[in-house]
Order: sequence, then structure tokens, then C-alpha cells
Amino acid sequence: MKILGIIPARYASTRFPGKPLTIINGKPMIQRVYEQSMKSELLTDVVVATDDQRIFDAVTAFGGKVMMTSSEHNSGTDRCCEIVEKIGNDYDAVVNIQGDEPFINPEQINQIAKLISSDESQIASLCKPIKDEDELFDENVVKVVFDTKGKALYFSRQTIPFLRKVEKKEQAWMQSRTFYKHIGIYAYKVEVLKEIASLKQSGLELAECLEQLRWLENSYSIMMGVTEFESYSIDTPQDVEKCLKFFKD
Repeated sequence: MKILGIIPARYASTRFPGKPLTIINGKPMIQRVYEQSMKSELLTDVVVATDDQRIFDAVTAFGGKVMMTSSEHNSGTDRCCEIVEKIGNDYDAVVNIQGDEPFINPEQINQIAKLISSDESQIASLCKPIKDEDELFDENVVKVVFDTKGKALYFSRQTIPFLRKVEKKEQAWMQSRTFYKHIGIYAYKVEVLKEIASLKQSGLELAECLEQLRWLENSYSIMMGVTEFESYSIDTPQDVEKCLKFFKD
């Protein structure tokens, strides 16, 4: 199966303008994401998708592949779809790699590439067991529940499932069952990507501000893989310093 890795990267950001060009130990963040993605032996190729000339020039400068996309897109999924439509039918699937995770582990990319390679998979994503109680009740940490075959049932900013008979104290919830947080990397079969990019926003998506709920609400399946690798995204300038302790060149 031919799988294209796409790294959506936009310059505009409410909390951190110019984030993809932030220098992480001597290299722009977008370069670190690109180099980590290229280490995956299951990706046929990798390309950055951007709407900004500064990012385009930075990727070109370090020898990466990059394509310009519209500035009107509301999500990375839409940006990935534009790339696929420009390239044509050269690929069977796409992996949407977050442009703000400079330390993404190539094994995570391999794992999701294997998931989407299954004939039964339409969309694939990853999750990780929650080990910190603060994360469990943090609305900024998206949680997911899935069925016995690994297909996502629901994503929420609330803690799911809710433990009705367990008090929220002394690690009681953590000791009662395993909870999973969503890792925001996606893979799609190309034909499915084109379909979901044309869907209108759904009620559940608007309620939780989670794009993937639109897909579930429209009866698309999302196959989940469980990873033990942590995900370190950079959302604010302060996150840069926090993440540097995980840096390994």
C-alpha cells in the first residue's frame, strides 16, 4: 500500500503565531517533525502542506517537500484533502501528522500506517493509557472509548466512561479501570478522506469542538491503536522549554 505522510502547517495561531518556524535546539519545529516522519519506513513519501510562504521557504531551505494550500481550510483534514486532489490517485492512504509535535516517534507513524492498511479500516488513530489523574479530569485532554474490536465509540473532553459509584478521590477512578487519552494523529483511506472533507459540521462536533465526532456521527468508523509512546505537542511558547527536556538529536 502506498501511504503519503502529510504535515499540515499554518503560520496563523491565536496562542502561538509562527509556531512551525519556532527554533527547537537549532532547527525549525517543522523540520524536526519532517525529519521524524521520514524515519517511518511505511510511508511512501512525506510532504508539508502550508498556506504561508514563510513556511514554504523554510521547508524548501532544509530540502523537504512542500506544497501550498488554501488559507480557507478549517482543519488539517481539509488541507490533506487538497493535497490529495492536487497529486491525483498516486496513493492509497494518507497519514495526517501533527505539525506541532517535533518529537513524534516514528513507531507511532508505523503503527497507524499498519492500522489503515487493513481492508476494514476507513480511518485510524491512536490513544494512550492515562497514567496521571490530572489528565483524567482535564477538559483539554481528549478521552476516547472503543469497542472490543478497537473501533472508537466516542471521544469527549469529559472523563469517559463516567464511574457512577466511584468517588473522585485518592486515585479511586484510576484504580477502577484503564482510561485512554486520544493522540491526535490520523490516517485515512484516500476515498474516505475525500468523503469526510465534504461533510458539514455536526452537532456533536460543535458541542465538544472535536472534528472526529463529525465522522462518527456520519457512520464512519475510526480504528484505534493503543500506544505507550507519549505525545508532546507545542501549543504555547512556554511549551517549548518544557519539551526541550525530551530532546534527543
